[in-house]
Amino acid sequence: MNSLRIFLLFALFSISLSHEPFNSHLLPRPLILEYPQESSEEIQLECTSWRFGVEANNLGPWKTIPVACAEYVKEYMTGRAYEIDLGRVANEAAIYARSVELSEDGNDVWVFDVDETLLSNLPYYAEHGYGLEVFDEMEFAKWVEKATAPAIGSSLKLYEVVQSLGFKTFLLTGRSENQRSVTVENLINAGFQNWDKLILRGSNDHGKQATVYKSEKRSEMVKEGYRIVGNSGDQWSDLLGSEMSLRSFKLPNPMYYIP
Repeated sequence: MNSLRIFLLFALFSISLSHEPFNSHLLPRPLILEYPQESSEEIQLECTSWRFGVEANNLGPWKTIPVACAEYVKEYMTGRAYEIDLGRVANEAAIYARSVELSEDGNDVWVFDVDETLLSNLPYYAEHGYGLEVFDEMEFAKWVEKATAPAIGSSLKLYEVVQSLGFKTFLLTGRSENQRSVTVENLINAGFQNWDKLILRGSNDHGKQATVYKSEKRSEMVKEGYRIVGNSGDQWSDLLGSEMSLRSFKLPNPMYYIP
């Protein structure tokens, strides 16, 4: 700032000493900085990069999607891209399942998460900005009570393939035990049948991070003599921790993060 003042004084002093008539146009012009608006293409690239970070588990904990990516996430979740990505995961999981030589004791297990893995909560999230709003547990509980979440089609096909091959199917969800009846109703209405176990959070599980809770439940499975051969979930907390599956399959979900 001092340098600018000295420059202005020097310019005025030089003009006053010159023999040329005073010309205001010779005075230094103010510096105007213009910041270009990000183009729609740039926003698309930034949001695609952000979503990649989500799916690769490269981001730190986050509570909402970036405001600038609201339209991007909406278009992804309601368009063909999400459907294609879901199909890709299910197809690869089915190829793997068919390659497994199951043991004769019947203790080979495939674990499925429920929300955004078997059941889609898109109707709920469509009313809540596709992840733009901070998660409201009470509002989501009201949605769960309706028991109307549709099946994720590709996951239903995988579920049926896994069962036909002879795997035991264990459903391991972060839902509360007091939501068991509506969860059973919703699953059956959506086409999921004949699972071997449906595990929900009991009173001792509340407050635990999902990674801890699900690791503990998988450890109990292993102690009971089961082998976790496959695991499907939309959150890394469904898949990571102790007693991980031989193969895990991450479904896409850029709407929310559960640690």
